[in-house]
Amino acid sequence: MDYFPLFCKLEGRDCLLIGGGEIAERKARLLLEAGAKLTVNALKFNPQFICWQEQKQIVLVQSEFKTQLLDNKWLVIAATDCAKTNQEVSIAAENRRIFCNVVDSPKNASFIMPSIIDRSPIMVAVSSTGHAPVLARLLREKLEAMLPQHLGKLANYAGYLRNKVKQTYKTLTERRRFWEKLFMHDRLAQAIANNNSEQVETLTNELFNLSLDHRGEVVLVGAGPGDAGLLTLKGLQQIQQADIIVYDRLVSDEIMNLARRDAQRIFVGKRAGYHCVPQEQINQILLEQAKKGQRVVRLKGGDPFIFGRGGEELETLHNADIPFSVVPGITAASGCSAYSGIPLTHRDYAHSVRLITGHLKDGSHLDWQSLAAEKQTLVFYMGLSQAENISQQLIKHGMDINTPVAIVEQGTSTQQKVTTGLLGDLVKLAQYACSPSLIIVGPVVALREKLNWFSEH
Repeated sequence: MDYFPLFCKLEGRDCLLIGGGEIAERKARLLLEAGAKLTVNALKFNPQFICWQEQKQIVLVQSEFKTQLLDNKWLVIAATDCAKTNQEVSIAAENRRIFCNVVDSPKNASFIMPSIIDRSPIMVAVSSTGHAPVLARLLREKLEAMLPQHLGKLANYAGYLRNKVKQTYKTLTERRRFWEKLFMHDRLAQAIANNNSEQVETLTNELFNLSLDHRGEVVLVGAGPGDAGLLTLKGLQQIQQADIIVYDRLVSDEIMNLARRDAQRIFVGKRAGYHCVPQEQINQILLEQAKKGQRVVRLKGGDPFIFGRGGEELETLHNADIPFSVVPGITAASGCSAYSGIPLTHRDYAHSVRLITGHLKDGSHLDWQSLAAEKQTLVFYMGLSQAENISQQLIKHGMDINTPVAIVEQGTSTQQKVTTGLLGDLVKLAQYACSPSLIIVGPVVALREKLNWFSEH
């Protein structure tokens, strides 16, 4: 983190602005909106500064910069068109331990001015730490379009209700659930935006009279194959509302970083130095935490219902009468093939897709005859250790030894590696691959040479 994000309370505090031009004027507006007692120093001033002085909103000092102007100041901004003056201001402020912003020169500044979305009392600041101000502005514009104008009114109303909520609900979990219901209540938000006090009171009373379910709940969420951008919007909403997140090794750090910081995290996967938590124990963890009234998210790589044993976990919850829901995710077959430039179906090469787990003792129960049929794509999950058996069985049951194959390692991540070859070489290819990997078999693999768009490997 290059900068520590901080919102400063400047109301009634002395601040200094050096510069009297157009850029300085923009900075002055922000400081005045924040309630600062503003002194502006410059050799000449735009007309707006004169107007503000006449309205007694600012104090103007028409002179060269003098270090004495920094006396008793909380914050200073250097916004002149003279680099030498700006640097002089920066050095003087640094010597006095006063935070200083230097316009267009972040290296000489002790703080930077972000792009701001103002929905007071909700404030959102976006910064590129001076590297890409246009990108920060574009992000601000996107956020401006996403955040409704009435958001500030809703936040103020929440502040009005805080004491009543504390008196009504005794635990933090109950309070959070009430607030979530309130903030997600579209009709109430609209009534607040329209200043319809009668409807606001009616809808609020309905919320307070609605009993909270003291049972916990479990939400099964598919995290996708790795790239955090492939997490669904609903999946993101669920992990940000979770009290506890139970996750496995296929969930990337980038996705875990999106969770609430105060959420408890329980790792149940298998990594170097750790032992895999048995499935039955995972089921009990979900059950025990939900019985405590916790909102639990069971976060799984890919899709929880495709070789994720999600059904087994939900059966346990159903038998204990614990509420649950499911948010599907992009399964590894879809994500890894797309990021590898390998279409799973193609009207010239494959009319169907077969998804097969590679966690097999000997694979004898599989219908290898149908798997070896033409015009289809086979995707083997977790199949590295069974590469020899897969190759032997498919060739034995009639698949051409020259059928294209691909092994996709750490699919959709920046470390993705794709190795292609022929079915007869699958064992050799698998020896050099690392888990997690996916094996794709079929003529569509040959299209990667044309359709690869994501990586060189």
